[in-house]
Amino acid sequence: MAGFVALLAALSALAATRRRRRRATPARAVIISPPKSTVVARDGAVRSVQLAELTLAEDDWKRLWNPTNLENLARTYWRFLSRVTLGTIRVVYGEDERSVVFLFKPFTLLRFDAPQYDLSPDHGSVRWRIRDGLLVARAGRGCGYLALTVTRLAEVPPSGATDTPDPDGGGRVRLLIEVEVANFYPAIAAGFSVPAYEVTQSAIHVLVTHAFLRSLARLNLAKSKVGRFATPDVRAAGRAALARARSVRHHD
Repeated sequence: MAGFVALLAALSALAATRRRRRRATPARAVIISPPKSTVVARDGAVRSVQLAELTLAEDDWKRLWNPTNLENLARTYWRFLSRVTLGTIRVVYGEDERSVVFLFKPFTLLRFDAPQYDLSPDHGSVRWRIRDGLLVARAGRGCGYLALTVTRLAEVPPSGATDTPDPDGGGRVRLLIEVEVANFYPAIAAGFSVPAYEVTQSAIHVLVTHAFLRSLARLNLAKSKVGRFATPDVRAAGRAALARARSVRHHD
């Protein structure tokens, strides 16, 4: 419990610092999560849906909308989680799993199957099925999932085309970004109570997820560690960079 409280305090301080350092971004992110964004069913299953509307230039949309960047978006989520917790929470990649650990591997908070991707012209998603972990109740192992979904909504009309013109002008695209946790059985709710889960783990999840969604306005995606959908040119560039680095080390 003390760890959760300390983490919540650190996140609040980080949010305040980022507000003071706010600067112009290439896109605009607005949180639109419903008032009751987290629901706990009678059997203890949790469903949490956090939403944001992202408005960006159509050129940026065309540049980013491909399998490679959907995979990079997934990596961006894990990178943000590590950064916002000052590195105390890390993601360890396995051949067919992803583990969210506290400091070291034995302290695995959540363990997921390898991600599943789906991409269409106006919709993309990545889903990780939850296996187990310290935060998962024994009865809920292998039941839930975490999903990150992007849906294109519509273009923003040019300024002056409506009675309420968009301040960013035309040629912009609206996206719905959704982070969903479904059919998740939290250990803290099973071991203590649902209210204990709601004021600790659930509250932190919502706070972190909203901060992540807002951060997407920078359009700064992390490079995937796996590179499943990396284009041949990207892979070739990576191999060339590695070869140069080895050559420098050899000559040194």
